[in-house]
Amino acid sequence: MKTKKYNKKWVLLFLISVALIPILITIYEVIFTDDKSVVFLGNYNPKIAVIVVSYYVLLLCLGIYWFIRQLIFIVKLKSEKSKVELMLLKSQVSPHFFFNMLNNLYGLVGKDVTKAQELILKLSDMMRYSIYEGDNETVTLKEEVDYLKNYIELHKMRYRKNIEVDFNCNIDENKKVVPLLFIILLENAFKHGVENLREDATVTINFTSSENNIKFTIENNVDSSENLKSEPGIGLKNLKRRLELTYPNKHNLLFSSTENTFSAQLILN
Repeated sequence: MKTKKYNKKWVLLFLISVALIPILITIYEVIFTDDKSVVFLGNYNPKIAVIVVSYYVLLLCLGIYWFIRQLIFIVKLKSEKSKVELMLLKSQVSPHFFFNMLNNLYGLVGKDVTKAQELILKLSDMMRYSIYEGDNETVTLKEEVDYLKNYIELHKMRYRKNIEVDFNCNIDENKKVVPLLFIILLENAFKHGVENLREDATVTINFTSSENNIKFTIENNVDSSENLKSEPGIGLKNLKRRLELTYPNKHNLLFSSTENTFSAQLILN
């Protein structure tokens, strides 16, 4: 392999050297002769001149071809890198949620079989969607909404406290979207809101779509005594990076908070 690369290097140097000979001769004539004007290849036999010009044209074509090949290679490399990164980011969605639910399921099996069976079915649907549908480039909004509703129902079954979830949905169910984007914002609302409140936990979701955009807004109350982190967690960093890869310059992700509430809004154009 090294020998082939070595030989190619010397062949390339030889071809370049041959290509430079007419140019060097012309430069020599301009500098060291008394000719007031010098015509490139003017003293060559016409047949040789044609061959040399043809050779230069061939080199130019090869150079253009090589340049285009390099551009295509760079574009493909960036595309593959983005795909690999996107797959990695998708694989980081919701692992802690599934582990927590399995632990809860273990404790529930011996106490309430019917509830445990219902939980298993919902968890199975979520895992199936996350693994199989999550690998698709796009899914329908209906599929995303069903996934979010399953997540909410599982959490309601998990906690021994009243959770008020107001889910307002006005969407075109067949509209396509990149999967597993909105779940991160929903997870964030439960993790930093519901889990830290002993009572009166509320989550309000407004999910709408139009011909030009998709809008997802979520608001949850928080414990005012808890200091919210100024730095976003890994989930939100994950979401921001995925949006940069899948909706470059076509999305808006906004956050706002008060002493008792936190809200997030994602708009996909």
